[in-house]
Amino acid sequence: MLFTLTGVAGLYFLLDSEFLAAVQLVIYVGGTLILIVFGVMLTSRSPFSRFEPSKGEVGVAVSLGVVLMTALSLAIVKTTFASSVDTQSGGYPIGLLGQSLLGDYLVPFELASVLLLVVMIGAAYLAKGRRRE
Repeated sequence: MLFTLTGVAGLYFLLDSEFLAAVQLVIYVGGTLILIVFGVMLTSRSPFSRFEPSKGEVGVAVSLGVVLMTALSLAIVKTTFASSVDTQSGGYPIGLLGQSLLGDYLVPFELASVLLLVVMIGAAYLAKGRRRE
């Protein structure tokens, strides 16, 4: 997940969207991924339990991986990419983006932050409850 989110930030950089790339790195890679890692670490029942997949499960996973890799490779090969990007339009309108986030979209922006806070508190509560057992 770390490499996927970092790769998306790299794609934003290649598209000359530096603000979106920075937001991707700071919020998703720096914040959400760490929150998920701590949530998994704190709520797992037995961190020393071993998972031993059967041969059938390994076969299904490898087959699915090969099929998906083939489909992605064919999609990349058959896609025509634009040879140049128009960067003469004046760049990215950061001021308009800020006005939108703190004006028109203030309520969804704040709801997302409250949701992340509730998830973090819930993970801490679950972790505290499991330690007593």
